[in-house]
Amino acid sequence: MTTRTKSGLGPLTPIVLSGLLCAFAACNVVQPAQEDPTRYFVLSDPSLHPSQAPAPSNGARIGLKTVRLENYLRKREMVVRMGDNEIQFRDYRLWAEPLDAAIARVLRTRFMASPDVAQVYAEPFPPGQDRDFDVSIEVRRCEGSANAAGRFTASLSAAIEISTTGANPRVVAHKVFVAPDAAWDGRDFDRLASLLTADVSALGQEVLADLPARN
Repeated sequence: MTTRTKSGLGPLTPIVLSGLLCAFAACNVVQPAQEDPTRYFVLSDPSLHPSQAPAPSNGARIGLKTVRLENYLRKREMVVRMGDNEIQFRDYRLWAEPLDAAIARVLRTRFMASPDVAQVYAEPFPPGQDRDFDVSIEVRRCEGSANAAGRFTASLSAAIEISTTGANPRVVAHKVFVAPDAAWDGRDFDRLASLLTADVSALGQEVLADLPARN
């Protein structure tokens, strides 16, 4: 008489197959798309536009040199300073354009809105272009900032240099501009961008105030 030995795996086969099918199905489930948390910001001030009136023929012709930034400001990430020596780069809060170009754009708009300015030229200047003054801006801070008490503000400071042009240029003004602290909540980066825009516009006004009178 032949005796058949029953395998202990026999009764488990449907369970095993069911588990494998479930695992296979799970591997093929399309995961829902994750929202990109990155946000992009610009410096802009829609309330400030170049004057629509014709530029005055006797207005100053300004050459705006390329804005220089401290090395840590050349990144696209927005910066929050947490102390004298600590800064944080906010990975998901980015400038939509290079910060030096954005600052130069706001400054040009500020200059052209002045009735005392006839024209603003950007570096590189064409050979033989007549300008009355060249303006150099070196930005040292353009960021959010927090003090020891946890109070957040917008922070901008820059060195200004104004010089004459021609064969024998000379420096006629050199100073450091520090914008007054403006309160910020540490979270609203759109608000921070707006505050920094206002600071850059104030920087431009400071330059205009320092232009020597033209005879």
